[in-house]
This record gives sequence, structure tokens and C-alpha cells, in this order.
Amino acid sequence: MTQTGAVILAQQPVEPPPINYSAIAPVLIVLGAACLAVLVEAFLPHHRRWFTQVGLSLLALVAAGVWLIVYARGGPMGLTTLADTIAIDAPTLFLWGTLLTLGLASILLIADRTVEPGGAFVAESNAAPPQETTTDFPSGGTSGPPSGGTATSTAAPAAVASRATADAVGMRTEVFPLGLFSLGGMMVFCAANDLLTMFIALEVLSLPLYLMCGLAKRRRLLSQEAAVKYFLLGAFASAFFLYGLALLYGYAGSVQLSAIADATAGSARSDTLLFAGLGLLVVGLLFKGSVGPFHTWTPDVYHGAPTAVTGFMAACTKVAAFGAILRVLHVAFEASSWEWHWVLWTVAVVSMVIGVVLGLTQTDIKRMVAYSSIAHAGFLMVGSITLTEAGLSGTLFYLLAYGFTTISIFGIISLVRTSEGEATHLSDWAGLAKRSPLVAWVFTFLLLALAGIPMTSGFMGKFVVFSAALADGMAPLVVIALVASAVAAFFYLRVIVLMHFNEPAPDGPTVSVPGAFTTAAITLGVVVTLLLGVLPTVALDWASVGGFVS
Repeated sequence: MTQTGAVILAQQPVEPPPINYSAIAPVLIVLGAACLAVLVEAFLPHHRRWFTQVGLSLLALVAAGVWLIVYARGGPMGLTTLADTIAIDAPTLFLWGTLLTLGLASILLIADRTVEPGGAFVAESNAAPPQETTTDFPSGGTSGPPSGGTATSTAAPAAVASRATADAVGMRTEVFPLGLFSLGGMMVFCAANDLLTMFIALEVLSLPLYLMCGLAKRRRLLSQEAAVKYFLLGAFASAFFLYGLALLYGYAGSVQLSAIADATAGSARSDTLLFAGLGLLVVGLLFKGSVGPFHTWTPDVYHGAPTAVTGFMAACTKVAAFGAILRVLHVAFEASSWEWHWVLWTVAVVSMVIGVVLGLTQTDIKRMVAYSSIAHAGFLMVGSITLTEAGLSGTLFYLLAYGFTTISIFGIISLVRTSEGEATHLSDWAGLAKRSPLVAWVFTFLLLALAGIPMTSGFMGKFVVFSAALADGMAPLVVIALVASAVAAFFYLRVIVLMHFNEPAPDGPTVSVPGAFTTAAITLGVVVTLLLGVLPTVALDWASVGGFVS
């Protein structure tokens, strides 16, 4: 470029892209609160942090939710902002509302300090002497010795033995800004209108989760092992996503979803870059959604992470991941659906089979729910590859229903405890109905919802997804999904029979009296699970108001 040309370019005014701050205000509120929470951690005295962090987090989520409701009632729809990197449409608002509500329930579980004295996240105490800790590994799992057993290690922060010690040490309040950053990343992830923004949001939501998985107070070695596994496998999946992004840029000359859609609809270029890039991109998305066979991190991380964090991952991350999958398939690759349809059809079947078959063999309840989530990811894939308005709205409804049921399930799991912590082995749940009938019946209702029994949100979620797939000509896939759902009901019923028809052991676990936060989170999930089962019209109508903007 000549010097004159450079001067001319330098003299031309550079106009910033228009930004609709009203449309993206919920994301700005959540990420702004996360930044304030970091400052709270840096400057506020330790004894004031818990109250401040909890108040700030809950206030931010409520404020973002209120703003979202106001905008949904009268704000402009079907637009893009921030230089066309964020799409504001009906599915975006539905997913944001789901994430904010699930995030609120998750923060309540994380903030509770009554079920676990001092909270489930306790800072290390320098005064505590080194002590031997024992980490239990479930038989047949992928973590620890292949035949089960224990691993012993010496660590100073192994556990806090008493309520007085726990209260003196205090709770790890850095979990609150980490949770807010992750939630903000999820909101951007499912609204991203180009692949580069989607990748950045993927890292923003993932990195805090890696840290949160390793912050458990009890069974610290298992928690830290889960964090390392999640980090290593997550980084590997992110590399797949980024490599696929690069190949698709080489094919379409752009990372915007609409430009990729235009290129796939009519391009003389070789399809090698297209399908190689799509395959690598989908691998990264399926990993984040716990879809088999890209599920290997799920059982170990669900089992090792603090239960409140497990609930946050199981509900919110799945909503964000499938929100992004829906947007990518519907906006960018609908024109080429014939080429990839059967591949994802097979992935859905594999995920369902892995979830139900391996779920039958589990003896740890958190690992059982993990394999259940893999089976449900297969059901969600049935709706995701149904590229119709009914398939989109049905999948969105399924995400809402599954998220609230899962949050409540992990809230209940945190209440059943032994002297060593949570009673996650199935044998510890024998006769629970005789010790705490209310907890046992609530857990029974939630398990029936996962099984898809009528009068629950799980039944309505499967009904709308399978109906949409059947109308789109995928009857064989629906039949396989129905069979898998029937088989999966067995391991839910096994737990129900164990709780109600077995005698409790003399030294069996106790049921902790939940605090106000845990009670509120469980109650919210149970009420929504019931309402979506008997009165699903409002949520279905909201999920059906429109498609993605391109």
C-alpha cells in the first residue's frame, strides 16, 4: 500500500458497530456481577464475603431475569447485535430464561451451609495437621483401581471434622464469581451468531467449571482428580472445535453462521472442508452436552465434583450445549442436513444405548444419574436433528423440564449422609422411606419424572420431542428411543424399590435437615416438574413463538 493510500485510510472515520444494550442487558448484568464478585474477594474481609457474595449473586440473577421478562414483552426480536456476533431471537430468550432460573437454583444449593457444616466448599486451614485421607472408588468405574478399592494419601485439608472447625475456617466464596462467569459464558454460547464468539464463550463457561469441580471439602483427592480429567478432556474437545472452525472458515470464507449457510446452499468448492469441519465442530459440541460416545468425562466428574456443582453442570451446561447445537444445525447446516442426518441419527442411538446399558450396572447413585444424563442427551439429539419448528420447540421444552428435575435430584442427594459425607452408594439408600418418608417420596417423584411417567415434566418432554420426530419421518429412531426409555426406567425403579421396600441398616445414613437455600432449590425444581407435567401449555407456547434469526 502506498503512503497516500495509507493516509486516506487513516483519515476515514471508523464507526463502532451498533450495540443494542437493552437486548444484551441480561448477559451484561451477570458478567458485571461476576467482576464485582472478584473485587469482593480481593478487598472485603473474609467474614463478610459469604453474605455479600450470596446477596450479589442472587440479586444479579433476579435483576437479569426481570429485565429479560420486560424485554420479551415489548423489545425488538429477530435481530443481531455486537457486529452480528450475538443473535437475539425467541430461542435465545427462552434459553436465557432457563439458564437464569436454573442458575438461581444452583446458587442456592452452592450457598447452603447447613447440610454440610460450613458449606461444601471450605478453605484450607494452615493450622490443621496433616492427616490420612481415604478416597473410595466405585467398583467398575473408570476412576481409580479397576476392581474398586481405596486410595490413601496424606493431605492437610482432607476434611473438617466438626461444625466449629468448619465455621472457623469458612467457606470458599470464590465459587460464586466462578459460577457467575460460567453462567455468563453459557448465555453467550447459546446466543452466538458466529463460531469464533461461540468458541470464546465455550472457554468462558468451561474454565470456571474446571476449578469448581476441584473445590470439594470431603474426598478432596477424588474432587481434584475429577477437575483434572475434566480439564484435560475439555481442552482436547476445545481443540476439535477450534480445528473445525478453521476448516469451515477455509470453506466459507467467514465464521458467521449465515455465511456458512449460504456457502453450503450454493458453492462450487469441495465439500471436504465442509464435512471435515462440521465433524470436528460437532465433536466439541457433543462433548460439552455429554452425548455418547463423547461422554467419558461425565461419570467421573459427576461423581467427584461437589454435588451442588454437579447439579449446576448437569442442568445448565446441558441447556447451553444443546442450545448451541440447535443453533448450529438449524442456522448453518440445514441445507446440508441430508449428508449429516444419518451420522447424528447414529450418535443419538449410541448415546441412548450407552446411557441405559451402563446405567444398569452402577452402584453409585451419582454415577447412575450421570449415565442417565447420557441417555437423556440421546433423547435430546432426537429433537435436535428434527429440523422443524416442532422439533425446536420440543427440544427447548425438554431442556427446561430436564434441568429443573436434575437440580432437585442433586439437592436430595446432598441430604442423605453418613459420617464420611454423602451416602452415594445405593446400599446406603435402603429403607430411606422409613427414616425420612418426605425425602423418599420427593426423590421417588423426581425419579419417575426422569423415567417419563405421565403427570410429570419428563413425560411431556419426551412426548413433544418424539411426536416431532415421528411427524418428520423418523419412526425407527423414535421406536429405539421408546425402548431405551423403557429400559432406563428399570434403574430408576430399582432405587424406588430400595427406598420403600427394604429395611434400613442399623448404622444406615441420616437425612440432614435442609436449610432454607436447599429447601428453596428443591421445592422450585419439584414444583416446576409437576407444573410442566400437568400444565405445560405456557412453556410450550413460549418455546414455539419463533425460530432462529439468520
